[in-house]
Amino acid sequence: MQDFFKKTFIIFIALALVTGALGYLCFINTFLTLSLLPDNRSSVPWHVESNTDELEGGRTSIRVNDTQFSLNFDFNLSRQAKYPYAGISMVFGPSTEQRQEMDFSRYNKALFNAKCSSSNMLSFSLATFDEGVSQKNDPTSYRIPGAFFSCNEDWRYISVDLTRLETPQWWFDRNKVDLSRRAYSLTSVSRIIFGNTFQSPFEVDTNVQITELTLVGRNWFYLYLFGGVFLLVWGGFAIWFFRQYTAVIIQDLNQKALRDRPLVAYQQLSIESHRDRDKRAILQYMATHYANAEVSLEAMEIAIGVSRTKINEILKSELGYTFTGYLNKLRLTETARLLSLDVNANIAEIAYSVGYKNVSYFNKLFKEEYGCTPKMYKSLIDRRQETETESR
Repeated sequence: MQDFFKKTFIIFIALALVTGALGYLCFINTFLTLSLLPDNRSSVPWHVESNTDELEGGRTSIRVNDTQFSLNFDFNLSRQAKYPYAGISMVFGPSTEQRQEMDFSRYNKALFNAKCSSSNMLSFSLATFDEGVSQKNDPTSYRIPGAFFSCNEDWRYISVDLTRLETPQWWFDRNKVDLSRRAYSLTSVSRIIFGNTFQSPFEVDTNVQITELTLVGRNWFYLYLFGGVFLLVWGGFAIWFFRQYTAVIIQDLNQKALRDRPLVAYQQLSIESHRDRDKRAILQYMATHYANAEVSLEAMEIAIGVSRTKINEILKSELGYTFTGYLNKLRLTETARLLSLDVNANIAEIAYSVGYKNVSYFNKLFKEEYGCTPKMYKSLIDRRQETETESR
């Protein structure tokens, strides 16, 4: 039994390590994060470009203060242009000559902190390639789905749902796209844009700070995969454990029964060799009367003519048992034999046949001797026979 538990422990540790490693891999692939700010934590190269309404005759100004630890920029919105605009873009790629597009389809939220020198309403937008409309050499042809957020002098945590962005109407007008085509794809994103809105204040110097920009996503496939593998592995281990444990218990019980069954015959041979009348009489009497429910130390004393003190002394020295202990040993050994011969046998009938009047007391003694109830013992024997039949 000790070898079985040692083997089981080693297998348990090995499976725990394997499933733990698999769980970690599935976890990091389920809960996705992509840090973009600060710059030294970003795995994606990007550079900053600023844009205003200058080409449309406006006088809006913008100045970039920091791009390493945050996006920190100042702007002053002018009314000169028809559509006043000031914005700063995180353009993917190390430089203007080496731009690239990112696949953000695995992410569903953008998280960042924002602060403005005065109350403002700003926009968060993505420039996404729209199949059949966008041209690689024309940034204005890219779809610009976005959302709005407010900021003031206090830091505010902003969460933008990347799956529910709205494309501005001017993009549909400029590119002659039907308004019903609201869907957009995040598989080719060229930049992230922070800019003003029509609710931004005019002729006011405004400072904007954006920090801790991170994209997050959830891919539940890997978590479901881990759940399936976990149930398969540990379910299989549980089945294996109970089958092996049952087999080991059956083997131990069989060995115990085999050791106990020749006990009487062995003692008889030993006594015959010593010619000890009292010892022979005691063992012969118990071997032939143990199944009698009325057998007792007093009855045995009268039947064989040996005092009860002498009986207990001989049993203790020869077998290591008292009268009651040896009587129960004989009865329970015979019970185990009868159960192994016929798994359909009635337990109560067996209890009565070996000399017990009280079935509950019989069950208690059997469990103390064999570590399980007679019913469980019978079930284990039945399983063993089924296993042997299947193996044939």
